[in-house]
Amino acid sequence: MAYGTPSSPQDVEAFYTDVRRGRPPSAEQLADIVRRYDAIGGVSPLARRTAEQLAGIQEHLERRSPGRFLCTIGNKHSEPRIEQAIEALGAKDVSQLVGLVLAPHYSRGSVGEYVARARDKAADLDLPSAFIEHWHDNPVLIELLAERVVRALAFLGPLGERARAEGELLLLVTAHSLPVRVVADGDPYPDQLRRTGELVAAAAGLERWEIGWQSAGRTPEPWLGPDILEKMRALPDEDVRAVVVCPAGFTSDHLEVLYDLDVDARRVAAEMGVGFARTASLNAEPKMCAALADLVVSCAEGI
Repeated sequence: MAYGTPSSPQDVEAFYTDVRRGRPPSAEQLADIVRRYDAIGGVSPLARRTAEQLAGIQEHLERRSPGRFLCTIGNKHSEPRIEQAIEALGAKDVSQLVGLVLAPHYSRGSVGEYVARARDKAADLDLPSAFIEHWHDNPVLIELLAERVVRALAFLGPLGERARAEGELLLLVTAHSLPVRVVADGDPYPDQLRRTGELVAAAAGLERWEIGWQSAGRTPEPWLGPDILEKMRALPDEDVRAVVVCPAGFTSDHLEVLYDLDVDARRVAAEMGVGFARTASLNAEPKMCAALADLVVSCAEGI
């Protein structure tokens, strides 16, 4: 399961309305998101990246158990919807369902909603189901993210080397922000991201790291912070000369990475005179697809 994305510029308004739970965006809000999509080429590559991930997981499952698994994608906010995907599987006489969200960290307000929708639809079809609800500390995920941190540090060149030697390099591990109310009752999302950051920093050999939150919704209620742009503006006062941003909460290139980080955060870092590098997205990294296939096999055994 994945978030979904508009398939064309003409679909942006309908998609944004769905994200806003049926409330159409204002003209100003719509113009702003269209501007952001235009800055990355008009549409997000998320649908293509998700399809590549799906194919990679299917390939590794087929190697392990030929003919046993059939993979399909269900989106939260665009077609094919989660419910549509499960109906299609039921029509193919699938006997069991394993649900996997292509995001590592669990929150009731994010992954929890995917799982609830999938579980309800599976129950309607009398389809036994089980779900992989988080994989934030998976050893392969940590290994791959740490490798990308090291590569991003190398991209900074001599600036990064000097900043690291002088304690002025910061690893900023980020994920999509959520409304504070969602996590106010002990939701594990922030702690899971913190654990990911702790493991990645240790594997990359970096002592100075922090959590940052990005891409908060444009609503009046408070969202988890610090916001990454606010954090960028504060870095000079915190004696940070260079920053490596690791968007550990996302697995694919999409708007929140290609615009919110590569355009907005990079711009603010430049304004502050801070060196900036972003870790490459996992996308359809074969090692990750293999690790997720392993999780699927283990989950299926428990149904």
